[in-house]
Amino acid sequence: MAYIKRDIEEKILALSKEYSCILVTGPRQVGKTTVLRQLMTDDREYVTLDDMDERSLAKRDPAMFLQLHSTPIMIDEVQYAPELFSYIKMEIDKGAAPGTYWLTGSQAFKLMELAQESLAGRVAILHMSSLSQHEIYGSGKCAPFILELAALKEREKTNTPADIAEIYDRIWKGSMPGLASGKFSDRDVFYSSYLQTYIDRDVKEQVQLADPLLFRDFVRAAACRAGQMLNVHDIAQDVGVSDDTAKRWLQVLEKSDVIFFLRPYSNNLLKRTVKTPKMYFFDTGLVAYLTRYSSPEILANGAINGAILENFVVSELLKSYHNNAKECLLWYYRDSNSNEIDMVIESDGMLHPLEIKRSVNPGSELISAFNHLDKASVPRGNGAILCMRPKLSAINSENYIVPIWMI
Repeated sequence: MAYIKRDIEEKILALSKEYSCILVTGPRQVGKTTVLRQLMTDDREYVTLDDMDERSLAKRDPAMFLQLHSTPIMIDEVQYAPELFSYIKMEIDKGAAPGTYWLTGSQAFKLMELAQESLAGRVAILHMSSLSQHEIYGSGKCAPFILELAALKEREKTNTPADIAEIYDRIWKGSMPGLASGKFSDRDVFYSSYLQTYIDRDVKEQVQLADPLLFRDFVRAAACRAGQMLNVHDIAQDVGVSDDTAKRWLQVLEKSDVIFFLRPYSNNLLKRTVKTPKMYFFDTGLVAYLTRYSSPEILANGAINGAILENFVVSELLKSYHNNAKECLLWYYRDSNSNEIDMVIESDGMLHPLEIKRSVNPGSELISAFNHLDKASVPRGNGAILCMRPKLSAINSENYIVPIWMI
């Protein structure tokens, strides 16, 4: 089994020289523990709170837990003992050296709340997603995706070209390290086990489940709508639960980083924009598994081929920011006349529109929708069509044609 180098590694090491505490959050099985253990030096102790004895002590007597273990230390699955945070704060305030505490956890919202309450100004919080296509197939460094020609030409050098069949192969296989590294070979068994573990260990901690299989059906119903505007009522009806239950369960999926939402762009001058978010999954392999597509070829010609391609592009773009510890102000645009732009990046005081197309030769008329942003109070910058074109190209000096393999 080969270790896959992660783009976030340099950022972890750099921040460890500045902050006494590093907190790496993200979904289950995306490689948080593997990365930190890869970066650990021999003098760092490792403790996991999956060990029930360690967890019990950390909850019951956090001061004694910290005294028993030497520093520097890595504490895995720290969400199981939130009592530790205030005691770690006290140690930092006594003068703990940079990089003393490395923490990981699988419930990002809960952990960030705890860290911001107890460790405000003392902790660097990093979000780690499943693997990006650059990490699996590319080489060298990968910067956040921006629409500047020099930056795009650099991405051409570090990412590996892929045609439409290869892109759908990447989408279908997904981005979980356990599969990409070759540790596990049976994709269906992997995702079935992943869902079971997720429901047993994460979901049941957050909500009471009378029927775990019903929640599994709910995740499948959500996957069928990946890349679409959220319709809670339709998902609830598919599974036979109330709208309120569906809302609670969607919150659980979001809090545990299985799904995320893209909000519609709006400001005071764009009064006719819609208010409904679009829903995406961080891992398209899970979507393909849940929607029962048995091969990349069938997926490429299936009913969700456009939606899952959009999901793939949006999640890859976000990963390029997460892996550089940067926030991405990412939206979509849709107004009451159904004019839509798939993505809008707000950066450096400009709005950058992006359209996603399955075509190899997208028409220049596709950028006409970008004009709707001209009514906004924020000026419009460069735009792009993200598509299956094999090489970087342009419609004009302000609008690029960018291959999806370059994201």
